[in-house]
Amino acid sequence: MAHRHRYRDAHRLRILLAQECARLIADEGILDFRTAKRKAALRLAIADKALLPDNREIEKALVDHQQLFYADHQALWLQDLRETAVEAMRFLAHFRPRLVGSVLSGTASPNADIQLHLFTDAPQEVALFLIEHRIPFEAADRRLRFSNGDLTCLPVFRFSSGNHGLDLTVFTLLAAREAPRSPVDGRPMRRASLVEVQALLGEDLV
Repeated sequence: MAHRHRYRDAHRLRILLAQECARLIADEGILDFRTAKRKAALRLAIADKALLPDNREIEKALVDHQQLFYADHQALWLQDLRETAVEAMRFLAHFRPRLVGSVLSGTASPNADIQLHLFTDAPQEVALFLIEHRIPFEAADRRLRFSNGDLTCLPVFRFSSGNHGLDLTVFTLLAAREAPRSPVDGRPMRRASLVEVQALLGEDLV
């Protein structure tokens, strides 16, 4: 009986943590699950890492939170983000952009970054392209895991477009055939072309 109570308590705490993570992402602009987990655990004074929810549980809690508190606004936010994504994808057409992440999945908050995957065998071409168009940007690296389990370090460029942030991860041309694993469920990331994002925009307007 005591074991059953402990199990119920642990399950309840995981739900509370997932809900707090969702609130942090939706209401306070936290942009990644890892930071949300750390802050949620601190706020709820939970030190046992075994109780932390996985990313799928957080994403589900995020969807529930958005439907409960932002049902009237979420569609408008998402439409605005996707319209900006379409503009950026047209601008970056030379690099065969693909939309990924929360703007594609529909769980994006208003301050979410628009995440694009670009493809070129010379990553510096992206930096030169931005410089030529006088776009200030920040450069960084990102480690992504592929289906074979290998971690690969890839260049990332970030800049602002209006009220939104653009996050560009640059892959080789061959990497277009295989998407890295999603941080949410470990499956290959869903990628959407310009035509597919335009179709989503049409659905948003229905």
